[in-house]
Amino acid sequence: MVQTKNIFSQLKGRVIYNEPLSKYTWLGVGGPAEIMFFPKDLDDLVFFLKNKPHNCPIYILGGGSNLLVRDGGVQGIIIKLDTPYFKQKTTNQNQLTCYAGFKNTLLKKFLIQNSLGGLEFLCSIPGTIGGTVKTNAGCFGKSLSDVLISALVVDFNGHVKEVFPKDFHFSYRSSDFPSDWIIIALTLETHHTNSDEIQKIIDEHQAYRKAHQPYNEKTAGSTFKNPKDLSAWKLIREAGCCGLEIGGAKMSDKHCNFMINKGTATAEDCETLGNTIIDTVKQKTGISLEWEIQKIGHKK
Repeated sequence: MVQTKNIFSQLKGRVIYNEPLSKYTWLGVGGPAEIMFFPKDLDDLVFFLKNKPHNCPIYILGGGSNLLVRDGGVQGIIIKLDTPYFKQKTTNQNQLTCYAGFKNTLLKKFLIQNSLGGLEFLCSIPGTIGGTVKTNAGCFGKSLSDVLISALVVDFNGHVKEVFPKDFHFSYRSSDFPSDWIIIALTLETHHTNSDEIQKIIDEHQAYRKAHQPYNEKTAGSTFKNPKDLSAWKLIREAGCCGLEIGGAKMSDKHCNFMINKGTATAEDCETLGNTIIDTVKQKTGISLEWEIQKIGHKK
């Protein structure tokens, strides 16, 4: 149990105890957070980090789109940047600065209203802007690393600094993102584009996703990273695992690299299904798939 040392009485943001995390993740599974903290602003977050309980585990929860929280929940403190301060966005010539809590899906309207092109691909990535860095999120031939100019971060000791793409050592769907950094804001490269063209690109992306990926289902996006020069979904299909089910978890028939919660899945179902896929693909193809979904917490 976290010893709070009365620190939470001095914070401006909300503090919630034993909060179910299933309602914060796209898969809709997982146990409770011992403590959740929603800082009001950067000053509030910095104050907490400089005065946090000693040896207390800290986790950052973004949009919950590529996250699997285990059924036993998470001991320690979950920080979620979900106040108006952390949803700011500003423009400066060919640059857009978005704060970490801004949802990617809400970017569409802002880009069209301001005739800002080059970031359309981000609009179809589930989650928040801050969550795109660690996995170098991307789709439709572009990744976060292609458009990132700089990032404002704070470390777990409360030190705020500006960092740049070279500091992350980006590669395909990964980065050397320090475990004790929290993204506060990203500055992204953009350019003036006709609003109708932006709308057209975003509509094409959305139509593709609807046609080729599960839609309006509880899913965490791509379950596994694509091995070099290969497609994870093809390997899963070749291993005979399309539509494979364990408990309430299933690999989508529409796109077999998408795991679905049919409505009754537990985190254990999801993790067991994923590990079964890894073992089966390895046995039949000799290739080891890697989880793209992040896993935290304890099993029951």
